[in-house]
Amino acid sequence: MKHAVTVGAGIAGLATALRLGGDGWRTTVVERAPARRSSGYLVNLLGPGYDAAERLGLLPTLSAHDLGVFTTVLVRADGSTKFTVPSTIAEAALGKRALTVFRGDLEATLYEAVNDRTEIRFGTTVTALDQDTDRVRVVLSDGTTHDADLLVGADGLHSTTRTALFGGGSRVDLPYIVGAFPLPHPVAGVPLSSGTTFIGPGRTAAVVNLGPRRSSAFFTYRCADPADELRRGPVDALGAAFADLGGGVPDAIRHLEKDPDSAYFDSVSQVVMPRWSTGRAVLLGDAAWCVTLFAGHGAALALAGADQLGAALRQHGDDVPAALAAWEAGLRPETVKRQAHARRGMLQYAPPSRFHVWMGDLTVRAVTLPGIRGLVRRRIERTAP
Repeated sequence: MKHAVTVGAGIAGLATALRLGGDGWRTTVVERAPARRSSGYLVNLLGPGYDAAERLGLLPTLSAHDLGVFTTVLVRADGSTKFTVPSTIAEAALGKRALTVFRGDLEATLYEAVNDRTEIRFGTTVTALDQDTDRVRVVLSDGTTHDADLLVGADGLHSTTRTALFGGGSRVDLPYIVGAFPLPHPVAGVPLSSGTTFIGPGRTAAVVNLGPRRSSAFFTYRCADPADELRRGPVDALGAAFADLGGGVPDAIRHLEKDPDSAYFDSVSQVVMPRWSTGRAVLLGDAAWCVTLFAGHGAALALAGADQLGAALRQHGDDVPAALAAWEAGLRPETVKRQAHARRGMLQYAPPSRFHVWMGDLTVRAVTLPGIRGLVRRRIERTAP
């Protein structure tokens, strides 16, 4: 039985273990954290990501967690309405083969699907790596050594596996901070089944109200020194950056004060690698190609990457390096496109000036016009996979 060691028990790592386990591999997942972690921002699964979720058998469970589409209300700093984007716009953009779920629900679904098929070692790290043409030797912090056929580094943006295999220099740090967290209750100032979004020069604040345990908040802003913001922590940093806003923002920040550990709070970076594998070791997900939250599709790419990796390994049999090369050739064009979308998305989420905010508003308003809306819907229907 072939053996794969995967570093990281997030979406990419668990999906890889699930796919390879289904193909008869013995899998071991190593996770630095002492227990499973979850975070509250929303992820869209569509296109290749939805297809991968279907092939991995996740759709029945994920469908029960689907948040569906909702109305978006663009607001001013005081929380008053600028204009409303009906849920039908999102419905047309996403298409029928799409799911919107909390990242934590996706990770939990993957964990339950794979838990009885793989060995997951929490609170464990890789202390040494070595490989030859026949195997990868992985030494773990618990004192065990594994001779594996494949090593998968799925340990995210701050991947230690990437550093061990390829050294530094692949991460492109950007002058932005992102904070996102779940809300256990609806917040004041946000209509039910809606999300309010404030977009101003250099920042965005969004609060989604889909009911108890189905609501969340998302913040991003441009800053001169992201490292300094991270040292301040989410409560202080987000509270200061968005202190002047009304609507649902003050209530969301007050919740964060009660549970700061619930937040995903990090600087924004992309990972740009000339190659994702060496020998029998490969990077997958954010460890290989982090596209940032500005692009979306990170979870979808992780699922698709894991599923397509399994397909390539099955096709190439014992020739693992050939499988990894073919897998990368097939997946890289999509990741390059998403990274380019993210760089353009920075202007949307953190516009450099009031003029850019005004132009963004004008674009969104145009999409809501009945004639333009029909044109967008017909275009999407013609190009949908």
